Formats: sequence, structure tokens, C-alpha cells
Amino acid sequence: MSETVRAHVFISGRVQRVFYRAGTREAARRQDVDGWVKNRPEGGIEAVFEGPSDAVDAMVEWCHTGSDRAAVEDVSVSWEEPVGLESFEIRR
Repeated sequence: MSETVRAHVFISGRVQRVFYRAGTREAARRQDVDGWVKNRPEGGIEAVFEGPSDAVDAMVEWCHTGSDRAAVEDVSVSWEEPVGLESFEIRR
């Protein structure tokens, strides 16, 4: 089993009102990754993923495409210490 890691991700582009958050939640559940996703006031998306490094890497990669209707322009990732999240949620 790989080590537990935490990625804090900022996504820009046409990512709101295109089911990006719902798609992120479903992808995170498939990968068994904990964390959250939310809209940002300027129009982007912010997300945190915690879990095994291979699963979190897969989520970061997923963010580069996102939902079918999204047009991702940029994905910025910072790596942080895990805090022990235990679910994945859409934040408002």
C-alpha cells in the first residue's frame, strides 16, 4: 500500500456550471480518496484530495480534463501534510 498524501488543487477555465464538482466527487469515490471540492468566487474550482499516493495522483490527473462539458485551462497543485479526512464532500 502506498503512503497517504494530500494534494490541494486549484483548477481554472470553464469549470463551473458544467458538473465539475459532481464529477470530481464521483471520481474521488471510485478512487477511494477523501477530501472536498468547491467553487471559487472568481470562477475556478478548489479541491483537496487525501489518500494513497497513486489514487491522489489519479485524481490530480483527472482534474486536467474534468467533466465532459468542462474546458480546463490550468491546474495548480500544492502538496501538504494529510490531516486525516474521512469522506469526500462538495462544499458550498
